[in-house]
Amino acid sequence: MADTIYMNRELSWLKFNERVLEEAENPENPLCERLTFASIYQSNLDEFYMVRVGSLVDQMLLAKDIRENKTNMTPEEQLDAILARTKKLNRKRDVVYEEIMENLEQYGVHMLNFHKIEKEDRNYLERYFEAEVAPVISPSIVGKRQPFPFLRNKEIYAVVVLETKKGKEKLGIIPCSSTGILRLIPVPGKTGTYMLSEELILHFVSKIFKGYHIKAKSLLRITRNADIDADALYDEDLDYREFMVELIKARKKLAPIRLELSREMDGDVVETLCEYLEVDKNYVFRGDIPLDLSFVFQIQDGLRKRTELFYEKRIPQKSPLFNSHEPILDQIAKKDRFLSYPYESIKPFLTMLHEAANDEDVVSIKMTLYRVAKQSKVVEALIEAAENGKEVFVLVELKARFDEENNIGWSRLLEDAGCHVIYGLDGYKVHSKLCQIMKKKDGNVEYYTQIGTGNYNEKTARLYTDLSLMTADPKIGTEAARVFQALAMGETVEDMEHLLVAPRCLQNKVLAMIDEEIEHAKAGEQAYIGLKMNSLTDKRIMSKLVEASCAGVHIDMVIRGICCLIPGVKGQTENIHIISIVGRFLEHSRIYIFGTEARARIYIASADFMTRNTTRRVEVAVPIEDVDLRARIQEMFITMLSDNVKAREQQPDGTYVCLTPEENAPLNSQEYFFDAAYAAAENNNFR
Repeated sequence: MADTIYMNRELSWLKFNERVLEEAENPENPLCERLTFASIYQSNLDEFYMVRVGSLVDQMLLAKDIRENKTNMTPEEQLDAILARTKKLNRKRDVVYEEIMENLEQYGVHMLNFHKIEKEDRNYLERYFEAEVAPVISPSIVGKRQPFPFLRNKEIYAVVVLETKKGKEKLGIIPCSSTGILRLIPVPGKTGTYMLSEELILHFVSKIFKGYHIKAKSLLRITRNADIDADALYDEDLDYREFMVELIKARKKLAPIRLELSREMDGDVVETLCEYLEVDKNYVFRGDIPLDLSFVFQIQDGLRKRTELFYEKRIPQKSPLFNSHEPILDQIAKKDRFLSYPYESIKPFLTMLHEAANDEDVVSIKMTLYRVAKQSKVVEALIEAAENGKEVFVLVELKARFDEENNIGWSRLLEDAGCHVIYGLDGYKVHSKLCQIMKKKDGNVEYYTQIGTGNYNEKTARLYTDLSLMTADPKIGTEAARVFQALAMGETVEDMEHLLVAPRCLQNKVLAMIDEEIEHAKAGEQAYIGLKMNSLTDKRIMSKLVEASCAGVHIDMVIRGICCLIPGVKGQTENIHIISIVGRFLEHSRIYIFGTEARARIYIASADFMTRNTTRRVEVAVPIEDVDLRARIQEMFITMLSDNVKAREQQPDGTYVCLTPEENAPLNSQEYFFDAAYAAAENNNFR
């Protein structure tokens, strides 16, 4: 059974990244947007190797017989499959990138290489190299007195095999990512014509290593293991924030996990590099495209006037649920309010925070922060509140991977302003999106609670699809206050009546609600479950969904990324239908629906159904009680299920197939929601 209905987590993730790559390949997407997807594919893969592959390598070294619980694969078996799949996908990536760049040439973009270059351009680049590049680079030759240099994670180096006059071979290494060097070097008089600095360095490397014969050369890039367990290393006698600062430094020095080369090199040379770097030769990849595609955004900047190369400009719209002439808190007191990003602007939420910071009746503001913007208006509002004498309690999660430095900086600013700052719980990551404002008016306590699916980040609110509920419901307010109280005590809540709160009372309640649908189906009644999230890996929940399918419960799921459950398998998952939407905006919202329309219980949540979310994180799901909002969320979910442009349907063999829209009825759900937001803003009486 396990072979037919479950998929390995890591291989499922690679299938997701393949869907990203397919968007780069898709000729229906504007050319510059295709370039963005190619870059996203690459950065996604970098993080995957740093975290997931790094973790598997560690597992393999520690315990070879350990097996994951869905497909029973050992770490070694998973790694073998990952490496084989990666190499196949990278070949496709190279073809896609070359096609995009070739098509961009008709718009005046030319990436020079020394195989095809005019003499005039070559001469200019040689002069540029000698004047601007050579003086700032720091070459080294590996020898007895000069050990192999430390190579920074994801930075590009030129590696050169040098032969002395006596026939001895040495390795030369040149960092290509010096701050004083432009990555994308423009050629004068030829707008849109560029040379990558690392290619320039590699070509003129003989000018650096004078007196040597250049036997072989290539560009090189390594990816280091970033999987480091903060909780396991933490000593309670240490200041936690300073411990995290040191941990970040340590991560930058972890063992290399992948080696990428731009050119074929002799097997002995590759072996030598692997020995120095302690990388298994199976983890060596050679590609035909630049090792780092981050420069593509600079190319795009030069093409902005060519609107046909980009998606139609879309701006988050003013929500018709908010009146700009009335205080936000007063509006929430009358009726639950709701925002859907990026279609609607985050501004009402920011306005609410600033109003609260200056409201005489507001006693406290409490928030959990996971990832915030580099220039955060949210943090500014909290600082303003603290300076105005409000009690401000902020849990800043310092274990938000790759955002730790940003969060450490903000935590210091918040503390300096007088906020009460804590840094998460021992053994648990706080991933909930929870904010609460408390008022005391005429001796009465009023709670204004916001619970969402996405981070308090103005930048991602324009790029990710997320949902945000703002309510003055005292039942929700009282339970949210209990969550904050538990967090302040370093504890987790045991049970809740209304909220679902991981790690103690989310998974069990989800299982109970699935059981209820099973009972309805067994009684011959219609039974339904609808789920939207980023990933599905929790074995307990998946097993229960299989049981529900076998009982006749109809299950629809919109799972963007990892999905370890395979639908449509006869006799097991045939009542389960799964799609993945990969489009212009990153699908990030989580919706849970249990029951048919008339009796549905509907939640929005911060939690995916991943084991880490349900058992090792603090997550919050909130029930949607307002009739209008319930109808809206149900309509949104149905619209996403109806997407036939950006949706891919998972098949019983685990593959994903693009849906073919009817000629007259193509539906791109993201564009549909933006069109609806524009129309609603146009008809908004509160403007």
